[in-house]
Amino acid sequence: DRRFRDEHPVRRAPRHRPERLAALIQETLAQALATQVKDPRVGFVTLTGVTVSPDGSHAAIRVSVMGTEDEKASALAGLESARGFLRTHLAGALSLRSVPELHFQLDRGLEHAQRINQLLAELKRSDPSS
Repeated sequence: DRRFRDEHPVRRAPRHRPERLAALIQETLAQALATQVKDPRVGFVTLTGVTVSPDGSHAAIRVSVMGTEDEKASALAGLESARGFLRTHLAGALSLRSVPELHFQLDRGLEHAQRINQLLAELKRSDPSS
């Protein structure tokens, strides 16, 4: 048993590869969105995070968009229409055997933080002991 394991070691996937790949994808996509994507709907988009599946086949890209709900929907539609271009750009910029499928998601974390700050400020103003 032991001899077999010594002769045929199990190859495990690198543990940190998805995180490293996510950082590279975020950096590359942010650069492409800023310089190469000409769609005006994508003007005020900020990439807030990227999560890559363990096998590297899918990447969830979280984006933050300042503006109304219509502007956010429009920005997501612009990103969806630029998905093929961005994936091709990733293939050229990063030497990967297969480029992950891109999935854009609206990140509302910033909105929640602003709302919490607003509520805390209101509580502080209405508190008679302060």
